[in-house]
Amino acid sequence: MAWSITQVARMSGVTSRTLRHYHEIGLLAPAWVSASGYRHYEESQLLRLQQILILRRLDLGLPEIKEIVDRNTDPLTALREHHRRLLAERDRLDAVALTVARTIAELDESERTGKVQKINNPENLFDGFDAAQYTADARDRWPGHWEGTGQADLLANSTPQEIEKMQREATAALVRLAELMAAGTPVDDPAVLAKLDVHYRRMSRYWTPSAEEYTHFGEMQVSDPTFRATYDRIAEGLAEYQRDAMAAYARIHLT
Repeated sequence: MAWSITQVARMSGVTSRTLRHYHEIGLLAPAWVSASGYRHYEESQLLRLQQILILRRLDLGLPEIKEIVDRNTDPLTALREHHRRLLAERDRLDAVALTVARTIAELDESERTGKVQKINNPENLFDGFDAAQYTADARDRWPGHWEGTGQADLLANSTPQEIEKMQREATAALVRLAELMAAGTPVDDPAVLAKLDVHYRRMSRYWTPSAEEYTHFGEMQVSDPTFRATYDRIAEGLAEYQRDAMAAYARIHLT
């Protein structure tokens, strides 16, 4: 039995354009193509698509997904590996949920007592957040640069202690940046740029972004509701301030 590309798009939620792209890059070839050029898929292709979608939900890049699904041609073996990945992701999300619950409890206490809202332990704001969550976007958006840096393995192999240290450093840096914002310091002021230089060098331990890439990451942190809310708990408007500061740093120091 075979299904047309339109039927596969409807049942999977993946657009026909994406399916064609997957074909073009060798990630998911159809079972056959009709004389009129229409792609058709059989059961084995649907199982492969399921694997692709599972791995995309885990924020893996397309090159890495292709490597994994090409390696695991046996559906049962592949599903077992994906199941292990999903359990690991569940554990990560549980850690994020605990962080959010702890922050809610602290804010509820502040509201109930009438005190000014304050996070008692700001270094804990980022507990459970994956420091590498934007790397899939980087791999998809700039695959040549990302793969060429050789830094992907360093990031993937960071220990939990190293990740926790990065989280604490990130929170402390945001608090210092919020102080500059509260003082009305322009984002291109040397004092702000000095803070961003530390931020950029910290990021460069794992991957050295270009001016375009660094600016893009600043924009992503504003558009991501979780990160924006976290920044705003430190100081309202901090996410936008850091975005603009990152853009200024990229323009002045990375171009």
